[in-house]
Amino acid sequence: MAEIVTAGGTARFIAADLEEPDDIRRLAAAGGDVDVLVNNAAGIWFGPSAGIGTADLDRILRVNIRATYLLTAEIAPGMAARGHGSIVNVSGLAARIELPAGAAYGAAKGSTESLTRAWASEFSPAGVRVNAVLPGPLAPAAGSDPIVDAIAATTPLKRAARAEEVASVIGFLAGPSSSYMTGAVIPVDGGRTAV
Repeated sequence: MAEIVTAGGTARFIAADLEEPDDIRRLAAAGGDVDVLVNNAAGIWFGPSAGIGTADLDRILRVNIRATYLLTAEIAPGMAARGHGSIVNVSGLAARIELPAGAAYGAAKGSTESLTRAWASEFSPAGVRVNAVLPGPLAPAAGSDPIVDAIAATTPLKRAARAEEVASVIGFLAGPSSSYMTGAVIPVDGGRTAV
């Protein structure tokens, strides 16, 4: 946020529970005129399809689909009315490749990509660009994670992404350098979806 303010923009942190529709509406109202929306919240659950409980499945769908949908529905019309804006959705590797025990999360992130294309069609004629980034395995801030390491080993680059590598693509999609892009899903996955 400091970089945005230093560059002359306005940024602030507003806490909200994205599982609660009223909190989503409050967040959108408190945000005022939004120029860039990044839908990055994720509810994750991995396990056999028969093993997921209804509560866990509902949470994955609430956080990954409903929150993204409601927040965009609250903010995108204002962007369209002003004639500009950028929405960047964050998908996930499970949307594109087979991840054992990843059906629920994959379905949710597949929906993220479908929403990206639908919203590009809906809002781009009014000047709002809607794109998505598809991160591959992401290295933890500290230490290692055996699951991340195993997935990273399947990428052509043979490593997990650093957070700043994904963030830089989000920044590109949010900014003016991608002014002729909309409806795109950009993999930042070490080449995993290409092989």
